[in-house]
Amino acid sequence: MFTQEPTSQHWLENFVRSQGGIAGTVHRRESDGLKLVAAINLPPPVIAVTLNIPMGKGMAGLALERKEAVQTCNLQTDRSGDVRPGAKAVQAQAAIALPIFDTYGEVRAVVGLAFANERELPVEEITRLAQAAGTVP
Repeated sequence: MFTQEPTSQHWLENFVRSQGGIAGTVHRRESDGLKLVAAINLPPPVIAVTLNIPMGKGMAGLALERKEAVQTCNLQTDRSGDVRPGAKAVQAQAAIALPIFDTYGEVRAVVGLAFANERELPVEEITRLAQAAGTVP
C-alpha cells in the first residue's frame, strides 16, 4: 500500500498551488530507480498510485536519465485520477519534470508539475521552477 511522506505531500500541495499548477508528483531516487512518495491532482484527489516507477519510464525517468528538465505539451487526459506509469494529470495541457540534485551533482529526486493551459516553458521559467522545486524536503 502506498503511504505518502507527510512532509513531501504538504510541500507538494503548496508548491503546485503556488506555481499555478493543477497536479504534481515527487519521486525519490532509490538504487533501482524512482519511488513515488507524493502525488496530488487539484481536483480530483489522487485515488491510486504506483509504488515504483522504473528508471527510464515516463517523464520522471527521462529527467533522471538526462539530468535535465523534461517538458511536454498537449497531454492526453486520464480521467481516472490515478497516478501510474504513463498516466497523465487530469485536464493537463502541459507538464514538466524537474530533477533535483544533491551536493554531489547526483539526482536525488524528480518533481513533476502539470498546468491546465498549453504552454512551452522558456529557459528562465524552467530555471525559476527548478529553484523552487529544489526546496523539496
